[in-house]
Amino acid sequence: MISFIIALVLLVVGFFTYGVLVERVFGIDSERKTPALTKTDGVDFVPMSPWRIFLVQFLNIAGLGPIFGAIMGICFGPSAFLWIVFGTIFAGGVHDYLSGMMSIRKGGVSLPDIIGEELGNGVKVFMRVLSLVLLILLTTTFLSGPATLLQELAGLGTMQFGEQMIPIVWVLIIFGYYALATVLPVDKLIGRFYPIFGAMLLFMGLGIMVVMLGWHSSEMPEVFDGLQNRKTDGLPLFPMMFVSIACGAISGFHGTQSPIMSRCCTNERQGRWIFYGAMVAEGILALIWAAAAGTFFVDPVEGGTDHIAGLQAFLSAPKNSPATVIKVISNNWLGTVGGILAIIGVIAAPITSGDTALRSARLIVADFLHLDQRPIPKRLIIAIPLFLCVFGMVFVNFEVVWRYFAWTNQTLAVFTLWAGTVWLYKNARYRYGYLIALIPALFMTMVCSSYIFIAKEGLNLAPELRWIGYAVAGVITLACLCGFMIWAKRNQKS
Repeated sequence: MISFIIALVLLVVGFFTYGVLVERVFGIDSERKTPALTKTDGVDFVPMSPWRIFLVQFLNIAGLGPIFGAIMGICFGPSAFLWIVFGTIFAGGVHDYLSGMMSIRKGGVSLPDIIGEELGNGVKVFMRVLSLVLLILLTTTFLSGPATLLQELAGLGTMQFGEQMIPIVWVLIIFGYYALATVLPVDKLIGRFYPIFGAMLLFMGLGIMVVMLGWHSSEMPEVFDGLQNRKTDGLPLFPMMFVSIACGAISGFHGTQSPIMSRCCTNERQGRWIFYGAMVAEGILALIWAAAAGTFFVDPVEGGTDHIAGLQAFLSAPKNSPATVIKVISNNWLGTVGGILAIIGVIAAPITSGDTALRSARLIVADFLHLDQRPIPKRLIIAIPLFLCVFGMVFVNFEVVWRYFAWTNQTLAVFTLWAGTVWLYKNARYRYGYLIALIPALFMTMVCSSYIFIAKEGLNLAPELRWIGYAVAGVITLACLCGFMIWAKRNQKS
């Protein structure tokens, strides 16, 4: 309980301290007109109220990541709390704020154009491909996850494909909704209903937290018990935990979502509350679910008190998944009505991130083709091929899609942080302001580089050879730093 309370307080304090510092380093201009006002088109550039934008942004970024990722992350032990807190404050919040505010300054452009303008046209082309791959993987993930959960709750038709059962009826229902949300103007469906779902997701998290603190505080994992790796499958804490807990600490997907809301902001002063603030809210949600999952389950050893071991034993059983964890905890702690509301919130979160992922993909392609998105036929020209790609990916094993999404997601965050570093070096109000982006950029470069060598979907080096992966990743990270320093020196001379 003590670790959880301290972590919760640090997240809130971080918003009002480090968040303010980030805002000052960026140098907002409340008199500058935003793209929502200068490019209003009634489809994507639509002015909205700040509270509505905050809830939409929160719901956009709070999909399966802060819940599923937190559940899988706490399996590594209480060290997950530290990554959620410090990752959110010093990496995720900075990442989300910079991606949103740079988009505003650049006229509401999508993430690949933001990165390309700072890192070069070659990187821009690569980022367009990487972003689209990520968004298709993510939409597939956020389609399969809630469809499976709905199938467990309400039944309806399934389809056998290979060794997996696909909840085809729910897939088609959710897919139809995705089509509407991707094509309709942002204020007609997303801006109108998402604040409700966002509030529901916050209510669900609050309910879980109240029950946990009130009746199960003595069973909660504590940092004081040790930060050693508690994973039982032999995977190392670094870098695996830092990729497993993505949306609850830092996520490249968020950088694709921030430009959607940057087209709705009416004043740069709203940026800290909307972009940095939504990331902190998501960090709190991840913290709650990490603690709940690490508290609820019983140690498989008779008379044992290791609840994290109990969680891993539960997840290792056939047909159990993070979605099952959510269902079991919600029903047990919140009762029937509360459990239903909690499950609805958990279902709404990924669904309402999946559709905005597709919307972001449409905007990226539209920016690349310079295709006016006011006429509906021009929106459909882009959207229909994207729909077909996502529907085809539904038939790929969910766990495989999730693993590749996780690495792609964090790699995208690396590029966004490096672009933010370059932008701040050229434009920050303070001389060394770029350090707020450079430090997390270096850390995440090390994480993603070493992940390639160690993860099962990568080279999967044997434990005794993992030092090679860390060494190569260190060289890559150092090379990136040297490249930036050389560029900065040249830029300073010119």
